[in-house]
Amino acid sequence: MTATMLAGRLDVAKGSFAVEEVPVPVPGPGEVLIKVEAAGVCLSDVHLIEGMLKPLYLKGDKVTLGHEVAGTVHTLGEGVTTAAVGDRVLLQAGETRDGVVHTRGVDYDGGWAEYALATATTLVPIPDELPFEQACFIPDAVSTPWAAITATGAVRPAEAVGVWGVGGLGAHGVQLLRAVGAFPIVAVDPLPAARERALAFGADAALDPTDPAFAKRLREATGGRPLSVAFDFAGVAPVREQAMATLGKGGRLVLVGLTDKPLTVTNGTRVSYLRQEIRGHYGSEGEDVVDLVNLVRGGRLDFSRSVSGTFPLAEAARAVQALEHKEGNPIRLVLKP
Repeated sequence: MTATMLAGRLDVAKGSFAVEEVPVPVPGPGEVLIKVEAAGVCLSDVHLIEGMLKPLYLKGDKVTLGHEVAGTVHTLGEGVTTAAVGDRVLLQAGETRDGVVHTRGVDYDGGWAEYALATATTLVPIPDELPFEQACFIPDAVSTPWAAITATGAVRPAEAVGVWGVGGLGAHGVQLLRAVGAFPIVAVDPLPAARERALAFGADAALDPTDPAFAKRLREATGGRPLSVAFDFAGVAPVREQAMATLGKGGRLVLVGLTDKPLTVTNGTRVSYLRQEIRGHYGSEGEDVVDLVNLVRGGRLDFSRSVSGTFPLAEAARAVQALEHKEGNPIRLVLKP
């Protein structure tokens, strides 16, 4: 094993990103060294590079990006008895330290590297039949919409739901909504390819938000029912306005897509009269990831269609550009060290 490795490093102070040669980390007590086999490229990574998101607890100015990571256990630190060398694992996207959640690849070094350090308690074993390329993004691209649906949105079977934005999170949102029994599931996206994908992932209807007959087509899709829950996976102000207008009494608008723009409510009286709610959502809990791996193990979920492309770690900047510009309308792009 060499003393150095490649890592995709963000200089937060300068706002610059580059793949650099850095020392291979050494696991301390309670830690393990993971040989990274796959790492997801997330829009949050793009936002970090752009400066829209800032680390809250990072020590220093540089961090290795990557909060979606899967690989094999390479080296055990002192006192680790819950893992063995060679174990196939994915890593939780963060951990709690002194009562505060720290995010991997944001507040401490992540998995856009050949090797990554992880606290032993953040390892989740994965079955042999689950490829690393599909396992790596479960801790965010899948667990975030899962928690938004099951916890924040509290979707019940047979509730009419809408999904605005069928990208990396929204596509999985459609798939997971079908798994929990929502009906009908109406996907909304301006891109024809995204609407086609939504139907392939289980949506009952896929609508263009710019269609002048949007409201009519939505009523046709739901049999005249207003939506019970609307999910904004895009993080765009016009989406929130349109989604809010589709909700009925007690309807919930769940904000999953991140944005630094103000949140406005045009018709506050209607919201109050119908007792509607706007619920913010961020991330997931550790048990959500474990539950999802178990559902994959049990054959209830399949993410084989979610990998839109792979890039060598050395071309991480190219992968970021591809995601930022939605080249090929990707669901998830994956780095391979």
